[in-house]
Amino acid sequence: MKKPVYIQSVGSVSAQKTFDSSSFLEDIITYNDTTVRVIDPNYKEYIPPAAARRMAKGIKMSTVSAKNALTEADLEEREVDAIIVGTGLGCIGDSEKFVKDIIDNDEQFLTPTRFIQSSHNTVAGQIALGMGCKGHNFTYVHSSISLESSLLDAKLQLEEDEAQTILVGAVDELVDHHVNTHHLIGHIKKEPTETFNVLKSQTKGAIFSEGAHFFVLSNKKKAGSYAELLGIKTFNTLQIEEVENEILQFLNENILDPEEIDLLLLGNNGDVEFDTYYQTLNEGTFVSHSKAYFKHLSGEYDTANGFGFWLANKILKEGVVPSAVLRDNHEITSPKTILIYNQYRGENHSLLLLRKC
Repeated sequence: MKKPVYIQSVGSVSAQKTFDSSSFLEDIITYNDTTVRVIDPNYKEYIPPAAARRMAKGIKMSTVSAKNALTEADLEEREVDAIIVGTGLGCIGDSEKFVKDIIDNDEQFLTPTRFIQSSHNTVAGQIALGMGCKGHNFTYVHSSISLESSLLDAKLQLEEDEAQTILVGAVDELVDHHVNTHHLIGHIKKEPTETFNVLKSQTKGAIFSEGAHFFVLSNKKKAGSYAELLGIKTFNTLQIEEVENEILQFLNENILDPEEIDLLLLGNNGDVEFDTYYQTLNEGTFVSHSKAYFKHLSGEYDTANGFGFWLANKILKEGVVPSAVLRDNHEITSPKTILIYNQYRGENHSLLLLRKC
C-alpha cells in the first residue's frame, strides 16, 4: 500500500520577504520594472563570509532557503535521505562569467571555480556537501516543470518507502545576458509595469524574476505538518479548450469532486497572449470557485511555481488567504484543499493538489 506524502516545512527566498517565517505576506513589496530581484537575506547569518564570496547567487539563495526548511522541520542533517532540486537554468551567472573570461583572456590562465559552479547540479551538490548527505542526489532541468519533476521523484520514493525524509528545492537566478535575450525575443515586457497591476496590463511578455524555494517532504505525518501532497500531473502541451477537462480528469484520478476544491491557485503572469489558459477557468465548472494568483508577487521564472507551492502550503497551515493574492478580494476562510495550475507560454502545464493535514 502506498504511503501518503506530507510537506513538513518550507523555506523561501523571493522578491517578497518570504525568508522571514514570522510573517505571512503582511508587508507586500511592489515594483515598477520589467525585471525583479530577490530581497536578499543577511547571508552572513547562514554562510561563513569566506565561503559566501565564492558562491554563486543561486547557491546562496538555496542555502538560506534549505537551512530555513530544515530548521523548521526540526531535523538533524543526517536524517535527510535524499536531496532533489529542480532548476531551469542552474547557476547561469557563473556560466556567463566563465565564457566571458574565456573571451577576455584569450582562452588562457582560467581558474576552474566558475566552471565548476556553473553546472546545473551545483546547488544540490553544495547542499549535500554542507550536510554530509551521501544519499540520492538529483537535479531536474525540465524548464518550467523542473520543480514538479523533483516533487514527483520525491513523492514516488516516499510512497514506496524507499526514503522517509527528502529535501526538495527549486531555484533560478536572474542574470544580464538572460534578461537581454528575453527582452530581444519579446518574452519580457517592453515597458516597466507595476507588479501589482501586471495581471491587468493587457500587454505581451512577463516581468522576470528569480528565487529559491525548499521543502521537507516525508511519509510520516507530524503535528506541525503543512499539507498532504495528493497528486502531481504535467503536460507538455494542451489546447486551451482541453484545460478544464484535464483538470476534471486529474481530480477524478485523486477521487475528488470539483466542489471539494476550496481554492484554485493560478500562475497568471500578465502576458496577454497566454493568460487565456487561465481565463477558461472563469467559466464552466470552476466559474464560482475562489481563485488566487501569485506571479504579481514573485515574478516569472522557470521555477516560479516554487513560490506558488510555498504560498499554498502557508495558506493551508495558517488557515488564511492573504488579500494580496485574492481575485476580487473576496474573503476565504480556512481552505482545506488547494489546486495549483501553472503553465508558461502555452507549454509545460502542471497540476499540484494539496490538502490540509
